[in-house]
Amino acid sequence: MKAKSLVTIALTSFTLAGAALAAEPYGTWTRPSTGTQVSFYNCGGKLCGKIVSVKDEARKKEVGTVIMKGAAKSGDNVWKGDLLDAESGKIYSGVVTLESANALNLKGCVAAVFCRGETWVKN
Repeated sequence: MKAKSLVTIALTSFTLAGAALAAEPYGTWTRPSTGTQVSFYNCGGKLCGKIVSVKDEARKKEVGTVIMKGAAKSGDNVWKGDLLDAESGKIYSGVVTLESANALNLKGCVAAVFCRGETWVKN
């Protein structure tokens, strides 16, 4: 009976791990520090993201801005591509990492050395 329980636990673990790996970054995500919501979507087999809502009324003009165009999958749950900082208008090397079904880390880097990021939550 003990061996059967271990097999059941192992199979359940593999099933849950497979479900986590099968998760996609598509959908609407919220940046906790600003309340900005971005819709990430498939654009020709790549990852794109567009601002769909802002918390700060002064930033309302940013709604509709595409902040990521055509990020390519570069590994398990990782996409890389240009990332627009809508506030400054600057473009950075972006890295999107799907940490779980409800956690997406979005990071912008300058010269691949100086990086700053934040983990976003799924709506």
